[in-house]
Amino acid sequence: MNSSTETVVPIVAGPGEGEALWFLGVLATVKASTETTGGAVAVIEHLAPRGTGSPLHVHSREDEWFYVIEGELTFWVGGETIVAPAGSFVFGPKGIPHTFTVSSDQARFLLVTEPAGFEKFMRAVGEPASRLEIPPPATEPPDVAALTAAAAEYGIEITGPPGIPG
Repeated sequence: MNSSTETVVPIVAGPGEGEALWFLGVLATVKASTETTGGAVAVIEHLAPRGTGSPLHVHSREDEWFYVIEGELTFWVGGETIVAPAGSFVFGPKGIPHTFTVSSDQARFLLVTEPAGFEKFMRAVGEPASRLEIPPPATEPPDVAALTAAAAEYGIEITGPPGIPG
């Protein structure tokens, strides 16, 4: 909690409920956020197509973990490549470089950050989803300079492109 006077109430976010964003080619549904947990944790459900993922990056403010619900992700965390099918858990501590890519046709997974705050970056870079589905493919590549600058505002350093380092 941010202060002793702040009240955090229980959260129930059922299937399809939460703040839906289109973020870097993914449908991201914020189930818990800074605002709803007093800053303790952010929980974001992702629905993503093959090949989407994150650029290589490092968090300075929060630990990040993933739980794969459906499909398969491939991670690179601290120099190690990890194939993560449904049922897998992967932890990326703050200060450790990591990236991931969807290696199945589609994947559904939870991304959780502790403390919360990463969802604010997602809001800054993404847009409200007009439908609860994976967004249409981008017509042009993302503006890397703008993405890098926005990430830096949220304590995230982008250190490389998307994809698993060779």
